[in-house]
Amino acid sequence: MAGATNHEYHILPPDIWPIVGSLSALTFTSGMVLFMHDMAGGHAVLGLGMAGLIATFYSWFSNIVKEAQTGHHTPVVQLHLRYGMILFIASEVMFFVGWFWSWFDFALFPSELSEVIGGVWPPAGIEAVIDPFALPLLNTLILLCSGTTVTWAHHSLIHGDREGLKTGLWLTIALGVLFSAIQAYEYAHAPFEFGQNTYSSAFYMATGFHGFHVLVGTIFLIVCLRRAYLGHFTPRQHFGFEAAAWYWHFVDVVWLFLFITVYVWGGWGAEYH
Repeated sequence: MAGATNHEYHILPPDIWPIVGSLSALTFTSGMVLFMHDMAGGHAVLGLGMAGLIATFYSWFSNIVKEAQTGHHTPVVQLHLRYGMILFIASEVMFFVGWFWSWFDFALFPSELSEVIGGVWPPAGIEAVIDPFALPLLNTLILLCSGTTVTWAHHSLIHGDREGLKTGLWLTIALGVLFSAIQAYEYAHAPFEFGQNTYSSAFYMATGFHGFHVLVGTIFLIVCLRRAYLGHFTPRQHFGFEAAAWYWHFVDVVWLFLFITVYVWGGWGAEYH
């Protein structure tokens, strides 16, 4: 029959969203630079980039969900989607490597920045740091628990327990929201401000970007919860949920490194707030 599919691959139709997403990402990063340097048009450019990215995510991911529901995600296609998700997480790992690199550079060689930070770490301008064994430790326990609940949801899905899937997702989302709320409270009561010196800048950039990833991961899980109620996932075909679970575990692991490196080791010997 003319037009019949005789292979396991999915040939995608032409789509405008990849180029829209690329331009939106460029606009967003440019807006971040303008905003952080208090330059003209920073808010407008940043807002435009964010709007473009949100529109891209919604439309592009909606198309992927439709492809899955119409049977285009064959085993071969799912395998390649997994490869793509693995490469994406690998790129995110390298993104955070950059922040860890800067943190270690500042912390291990303070004498090279003696005119800026006084040759000590934390810098001379930091009178107190956040107590790692207060809210940061609580957030660590929250994220570890959320890793357990999302794994519970995954195993429930594999074994056909849809109620366990929904319960696990609800708990994971709630823990993610709680983590974000505690981090916002921590920022509001932090004893130092962003841009005060290398310590505060590296601290807020590293933990802030992680917080942004928690927010994205929470939205990712909310979409999965909605799809679970619609009956989209089956024990044999649930890559959307699997990708969300991988992403969430990545967020957990990064936080453990941040907690040990930034909060515990990075503030060692300083007075706690």
